[in-house]
Amino acid sequence: MADRLTQLQDAVNQLADHFCNSVGIIQQTAPAILQESKSGGSGRQQDVNQENHIPLFGSLITRTAKDIDFLIDALPSNQCSAELQTTSLERLEQENKEAGEKLEQVIDEGEKLLAQIRCALAEISDSLLSSSIKKSKE
Repeated sequence: MADRLTQLQDAVNQLADHFCNSVGIIQQTAPAILQESKSGGSGRQQDVNQENHIPLFGSLITRTAKDIDFLIDALPSNQCSAELQTTSLERLEQENKEAGEKLEQVIDEGEKLLAQIRCALAEISDSLLSSSIKKSKE
């Protein structure tokens, strides 16, 4: 669970970074009111730069917010008590025991089949040897 909390804290920090960076870009590209009134010039170049950053920071903030929602949903709920966890672990332990028993049965069956195959191969090799010995005597 600590790992999920660390991920959540990292995502919140990242979201704060995105907000700070976006505000910094707005401040950097926003025309100064006094300079614009004195110079009488237009801030069209600054508007273009700001327009390029709007979709970038919008998508970064949105994606990070979605990641935070996902991480919050992945956290265990308050309803997950020790009693429920114990019950779940007991159930998993029982399933594990049953799977182990099935595995032992499959292994036993496999060993029996292997013994039968070895016996059949021994019979085949004996019959081939005996037939080749009979042919060589003739």
